[in-house]
Amino acid sequence: MPETTITSTGDTSNAAKPNSYDINHPYHLNNSDSPGMTLVNIVFDGRGYPGWRRSILMSLSAMKKLDFINGACQSPDLKSPDQEQWSYVNDMVISWILNTLSKDIAYSVIYSKTAKELWDSLEQRFERSNKAKLYHLHKELSGRAKLTMSLEDRRLIQFLMGLNDIYAKAEGNILMMNPLPSIDIAYSLLLQDENQREVYANKYFNSESVSFMAAGEAKQHNARLLADFAAFMIKGQGKNF
Repeated sequence: MPETTITSTGDTSNAAKPNSYDINHPYHLNNSDSPGMTLVNIVFDGRGYPGWRRSILMSLSAMKKLDFINGACQSPDLKSPDQEQWSYVNDMVISWILNTLSKDIAYSVIYSKTAKELWDSLEQRFERSNKAKLYHLHKELSGRAKLTMSLEDRRLIQFLMGLNDIYAKAEGNILMMNPLPSIDIAYSLLLQDENQREVYANKYFNSESVSFMAAGEAKQHNARLLADFAAFMIKGQGKNF
């Protein structure tokens, strides 16, 4: 795979040596990379943020560009020979993310100066909003449980509230079911959700290393989910909701 070579734009009489970036360096770009490229086949319109977020993170990880949104790759000094390339890649990452947003959401963050600033804006608006909605839903269901919910429903809610945030979307879908499923069926749905994420990762990413990483993460989540479920059932939690 060819390396990206940056040549100084200053006086050519100085015969400055070009700056080369290894393919593993976050400043590296492939010849096929362009601002119009689409990271994932999902347009985020304000719904399903956890799934869209995970897809974007996996794509940027595969392209070794996560550092541009997590703050690890900050803008170098203006006098640095790397500043121009950093700015170029930063704008490229911004364009990639904007391409996966609906027009209204994209317009609201289009003036972000850095990819991290854009990402932080989305996180603050939609990640917190998603958690707030789930919290209020849980609270509302908890209040109803004291009067009308069966013991099985109460145990289900307590089990879901103890899960990792990665299952937030699946949790919301389960809690919206009427009537609520049994705890065993809920576990099956959560496991199915995790397996679907693994299939999605393998489908949209051809890199063997990325597929292997996604499969490994899925197995870890499956094992953790099974452990949480077993611990909950063995300890008999939820009997006194």
